[in-house]
Amino acid sequence: MDALLNIKPGLVIWSLINFSIFLFILIKFGAKPIITALKNRENKINDAIASAEEANKKAEALLAQSQEKFDAAQNEVASIISKGREYAEDQIKKALDEAERVKNQKIEEATREIARSKETAIRELRAEVANLVVSATEKIIEDKLDKEKDYKLIESFIEKLPKN
Repeated sequence: MDALLNIKPGLVIWSLINFSIFLFILIKFGAKPIITALKNRENKINDAIASAEEANKKAEALLAQSQEKFDAAQNEVASIISKGREYAEDQIKKALDEAERVKNQKIEEATREIARSKETAIRELRAEVANLVVSATEKIIEDKLDKEKDYKLIESFIEKLPKN
């Protein structure tokens, strides 16, 4: 351990001379390539950073553009859905109106048919009543009167009866 603590002036001088020569050679021949390599590396890093920032800006612009397109598409979809609902409601309303119209038309047709059937039944009933009255009158009187006169007489009598 004593050897490490003993400082020999000759060894220190030669170590300083060797270090100085190494430093001189390093600076003379190695400094420029090292500085150039460091500058190139710095330039590459700066270019990469600039490229990354530019790519980031483009990506943000594309993201904003995509977001705008997405929002526009959502608005268009909402508009289409709204129009579809309105169209469906209109179609339902038209179908209900058409069904109501057809129902009313069928009711009117049924009412007219009932009225026609009623009139026909009344006419047939009157004719039958007239025939029965004539037959009954013939049997009662036993001698036949003029059938046309009897029929006209009965018709006038039936006309005087209430229509219900």
